[in-house]
Amino acid sequence: MRPGVGGQGGKAWPQFPCYWVYMSTQHVAGRRETLSPWTPFRHRAFLVVWTATVVANVGTWIYNAAAAWLMTTLKPDPLTVSLVQVANNLPIVLLALPAGALADIIDKRKFLIFAESASTLVAAVFAVMVWLHLVTPASLLLFLFLIGVVSAIGAPAWQSVVTQLVPKADLAPAIAANSAGFNVSRAVGPALGGILVGAYGVVVPFWVNAISNLATVGALVWWRSPARAARRLPAEQFASAIRVGIRHARSNLHLRASLVRAVAFYLFASAYWALLPLVARERIAAGPGFYGVLLGMIGASAIAGAFALPSLKARVGANGVVAGGTIVTAIALVLFGLARAPLVALAASILAGASWIAVVAALNVSAQVALPEWVRARGLAIFVTAFFGALTLGSALWGEVAALAGLPAAHFIAAAGILLAIPATWRWKLHSGAGLDLTPSMHWPAPVVVGQIAHDRGPVLVTVEYRVLPERRKEFLAAIKTLGRERRRDGAYRWGVFADSADHDRYLETFLMESWVEHLRQHERVTNSDRVLQERIRHMLHGPLTVTHFIAADFERS
Repeated sequence: MRPGVGGQGGKAWPQFPCYWVYMSTQHVAGRRETLSPWTPFRHRAFLVVWTATVVANVGTWIYNAAAAWLMTTLKPDPLTVSLVQVANNLPIVLLALPAGALADIIDKRKFLIFAESASTLVAAVFAVMVWLHLVTPASLLLFLFLIGVVSAIGAPAWQSVVTQLVPKADLAPAIAANSAGFNVSRAVGPALGGILVGAYGVVVPFWVNAISNLATVGALVWWRSPARAARRLPAEQFASAIRVGIRHARSNLHLRASLVRAVAFYLFASAYWALLPLVARERIAAGPGFYGVLLGMIGASAIAGAFALPSLKARVGANGVVAGGTIVTAIALVLFGLARAPLVALAASILAGASWIAVVAALNVSAQVALPEWVRARGLAIFVTAFFGALTLGSALWGEVAALAGLPAAHFIAAAGILLAIPATWRWKLHSGAGLDLTPSMHWPAPVVVGQIAHDRGPVLVTVEYRVLPERRKEFLAAIKTLGRERRRDGAYRWGVFADSADHDRYLETFLMESWVEHLRQHERVTNSDRVLQERIRHMLHGPLTVTHFIAADFERS
């Protein structure tokens, strides 16, 4: 199962529930070709895994609704109830990046079998605890955290495994099908969870969750992932992969824009997710069934809103979609604060679901198109860390505000804050990486070496000498600054450019790599978009480039 947080629980690419809204068409021979949504189901592996994840997702959403409601019966304090979301979200914040690094360097299928088996075991133990009436507020939070841990470990692998289930030509409709299954389970699961709690008691949803998760374990055991292409270079080391992923995110301006806008939105939108059980219980004076209906209404409106997104995005663009979705979210927060009658809460849920999916889709696709394949899982993991970090912090914050000032005030303050976030973050434009060609260019020649160099030798100092045309010096310095970000993005941990004090035309670029093998990997990470910039720089020069490689001296062998 996956940590069920604010519409982001579930298996198989859970953080990107509406990627298909933007990617359901492809360009073929210069024309747009709409792909059939049923195409990926021709692939047996996709059909089996998709069916299993939908079943498991329904169980996850049933469990999510029951866990939040269970806390309202154990300790209906606003801060304690909001900590349910904190316990769900915090594992993602802590573990997404290490899990993303693992997903980029190991066998995803075997890793997922381990993660899903561990998740099933923890869920079963949790169900036994609930059945024996041994759950306290502290133990409930502990088990939610443990389930979140095993889910967080597998989340990046789930996000990136779709490319192994279908060929590239069917990727867009495959993501469409996953999104549809995800949102259907989100619409059905919470309502079903509320019904089960009301009819059979709070323990049944926890057993349903544990049993339903066996579907994904069975599907993964049955599936055989395609053989991986032989690597020319050894797999990255775990710690190094994490460091390189962080450097990439720090220097990828297109990804950073998505991160800034995500934090600004989720920090405030988390208020209604964290406080929704208390709105149902205390403001509406309803039971678990109505709470499940509210969650189900959010999911159903998200499905409906998804169908309106393509035309809306065509009219106002991704930035307009996020701004509009943010405004509607503010209205939903105000309605939740005012809610005393079921109809008001239902109206707020409809607005919340439609606006949530609009913003989530735009932000997630913006992050996707900014990432090359070699660092995709790590980049998405960093995005997910920002996403869930904002949700975690927001959940705790709004629970505390509600405890001090009351539920209405917490919703109203969150609404004001989310509106202020629009002008504060407007300069960070989304989808700015959509036009980039991030496929490897492979245009760098192999380094000239004398003898064999061990892969772990390093650090490596690379120098590039430029002789710049005098009339293009200013243009060169602007371009070389952009090139410096690309060097860091591809793994360099230090970069600089120096002017020759005795020759105004001569500049020396330097950058450091951790090891020789990391520099060889850098050769494979350079994209076609990078090549365009490098070719532009060449036209600012007179004379050839001079590239030199230096490796830290090995005194023991000298």
